[in-house]
This record gives sequence, C-alpha cells and structure tokens, in this order.
Amino acid sequence: MDSLITAAARALAAGDPLGALKRVALRDDAPALALRGIAMAQLGDLVRAKTLLRRAARAFGPKEAVARARCVVAEAEIALVSRDLGWPAKALDAARATLEAHGDRVNAAHARTLEVRRLLLIGRLDEAEHALDGLDPAPLPPALKAAHELVVAGIAMRRLRTKTARAALARAGRAARDADIPALTVEVESASLALNTPAARRIARGDERPLLLEDVEALLASKALVVDACRYVVRDAGTVVSLATRPVLFALARALGEAWPGDVSRSTLVARAFRGKHADESHRARLRVEIGRLRTALRTLANVSATKQGFALAPRRACEVVVLAPSVDEQHAAVLAFLADGESWSSSALAIALGASPRTVQRALDQLAATGKVQSFGRGRALRWMTPLVPGFPTILLLPGPLPSD
Repeated sequence: MDSLITAAARALAAGDPLGALKRVALRDDAPALALRGIAMAQLGDLVRAKTLLRRAARAFGPKEAVARARCVVAEAEIALVSRDLGWPAKALDAARATLEAHGDRVNAAHARTLEVRRLLLIGRLDEAEHALDGLDPAPLPPALKAAHELVVAGIAMRRLRTKTARAALARAGRAARDADIPALTVEVESASLALNTPAARRIARGDERPLLLEDVEALLASKALVVDACRYVVRDAGTVVSLATRPVLFALARALGEAWPGDVSRSTLVARAFRGKHADESHRARLRVEIGRLRTALRTLANVSATKQGFALAPRRACEVVVLAPSVDEQHAAVLAFLADGESWSSSALAIALGASPRTVQRALDQLAATGKVQSFGRGRALRWMTPLVPGFPTILLLPGPLPSD
C-alpha cells in the first residue's frame, strides 16, 4: 500500500474524511475507490458512497478476497445508517467469515457489530445477545469498543436493565474520547439521552407523573398490577397477559385501570372502547360481551366486577393498579418512535422493523404527513421519511422486542 493510501486510511480512522479525500480524490484504483467511498459516507453522501464501494469491490482482483470483504462491510454499514433493512444480511455474514478466515479480526468484529445493530433495530433481542456473546471487545481499537458498548447499552435499554445500560454508556464515552472522533462522542451522548429523558407516564388514583426508564424498570418489578399501554399488556410481578391483538379489551382494561379503585360508568366505557358518543342498547349488549371476554383474559390477574354505575377492576394479588402510558398518546406512536432517531427511513424499512405490512405503514405515514408530524423527500424507491426529535417521546418502550417478563 503506497504512502498516500496509508495516509488517507489514517485520516479516515481519525474521523477526517476531507483529509482523506485530499489524498485520493483524483485516483481510480481499487484502494482509492474504497477509501473515497468511506469518506463520502462519513460526509453524508450515502448514494455516492455506495457507488464507489461497489466499484472498488469489482476493481479488486480475485485474489484480494479480504479487500472485497471490507468493501462489503463498509456497504453494510451504509445500508444500516440509511435504514436500508432490505440489504442482504447474508452478504455481510459471508464477508465476516472471509475476514475471520484471513485473520482480519478487527474488521470481522466490526461486521459482527453491524449484524447485532441490525438485529437490535428490528427487535430480535435474543439473537442480538447471542451474536454479541461471541465478541470480545478487549483487543478492539477505541472506535470499535465504543460501537460495541453502544450495542450493549441498546440491548440493555430494550430489556429495561438501566444499570447495565449506564455502565455500558460510560465505557462507550471513555472509548469515544480515546478515539477522538467527535461524531462518535455525539452518538454516545445522544444514546445517553434515552436514560435521562421521561420515557412514559404513570397514571394511578387520578395522579399522573412522568417516569424515567429506570422508574419504569422499578414499576414493572413492583407488586403493582400494571396496565402497560406501551406494549399493550396487563402484568403483575409474575404474570403477563398480552392484549396487543385485542384493542377493544385493552381499551377497557386501561379505562378501568385509570379509574381504580373507583369504577367506570357504562357510557364512558362505550366511548373509550367503541368510540360511541351515546350508549344505546346495542352498545350495552356488546359491552357486556367484551367485559366477559376481559374477565376471561385477566382471570389470573384481576376480577372485573359490575357496580351500580358500571364496572370496576379488582386485582387478585397486587396491592394497587397503575397504568403505564406513553409520554405522548398518538395513534401511530410506534412509527414515530422509529422516526424519532433522526434518521431517514423508507416505508419498506419501517415495515420490516415494525413487522407490519407495507400498506399499513404507508397509510400511517400519509396520516402523519397530513398533520405535519413527518415529512418526506425523494421520489419512488428513493422516497424517505423523517421527523425532528419529539421531546419526551418514549422511543425505547415503543420499539419492538420483549421486555424482561414477556
């Protein structure tokens, strides 16, 4: 490798893409194309970066398998940053295997970290943890150590292990300072905001207050019966009942939980569950049916008893009933939770991450755009959606993936 290529590579490693481009901008050999692609990615021109990296991979000869694998890893990172979740994950796995076979353990570890980040993004936490277990961060350079700890923190936050998350973020901060890359330091600081920003609301006995993520962790570990409006489940310390596919039952459970220890009138329950302004006889009949279904669903956690005015919730083991609600009540909160990371998303990537149909996601985006909550740019397959950060929005709790007791 000649001196200009070496100098450009060192500039990129130090987070100086302009310094790298000054050395290789006019060159079209394979190593220069690869470095130019990485530099353009760091500068934010992801489309140009992908083109350069693909040219570099083709330019490397058949005996340069390691160089081609490195180009694949760099392209995979661009796909992850640009939220191209349809990018073939098998190509990254093959590149990682090639790097490991040729002793390039640093870039192999980087490929493994990218795999874990993708799994984390789409809520496959068990697979992400399993993949991360085989990765030892000790021999990695500071920048990769920081990336590794960010992934550890991300999994811990999704699992509501706030102490583990804080420790990982502290290690990530030290590694980012050692790497002396400003963009990496900013990424660590942004990740830390999730632990210091209200993540949800606690509603109990007519009182409402914001909760940090560690407060949510403490609440779910308490003896309270929690009606969780972030995950659409009802739980106590030992049992979890999911109502995610039964929105009417969950609406009734939430209304009863917010009113506990009091009752809720039949007309109020009709309005909450069926969105009917007036409770006629057909509504009352349907309400009786749905209350019976709710009794059956919650039979191990609570009883739903009839009162003179309506119905009341009575926990069997818990000492109190608490509703855990998102900081912002929004019909399409899960879509906004992903867009709140500040990155631009395609509707197809959102569908993959949410596990929903593309048409469902597109309808949600159209409704959010009509109210000015999201904006789009580009056309056709290049169409992307994004939104400014929503203050206090409970991103972590609305992203997919099981919580500890799920």
